[in-house]
Amino acid sequence: MRSSRGVSAALRFRAEIEKAEADGVSRGDMSLHLTLGDATELKRDRTLPISDISFADGTMRYLGVEIVQGGVSASVLNRVADSGR
Repeated sequence: MRSSRGVSAALRFRAEIEKAEADGVSRGDMSLHLTLGDATELKRDRTLPISDISFADGTMRYLGVEIVQGGVSASVLNRVADSGR
């Protein structure tokens, strides 16, 4: 499954997470707020290594970044460390 941009959600969010990390933001200070469609795409992506996605204690994580599902019209990577800037 591919988004309208032609790039899978997994690849798009991996790039965003890696850029934020390169900018000095730790993965623990990030959260992915995803549309329900993008969250579903991540869950169903058969090309995604099983080690990249986890479901524990009621929380979904991608590459160690917590995922919040729904409530947005476009998916966004929140950088908690940036909130005070």
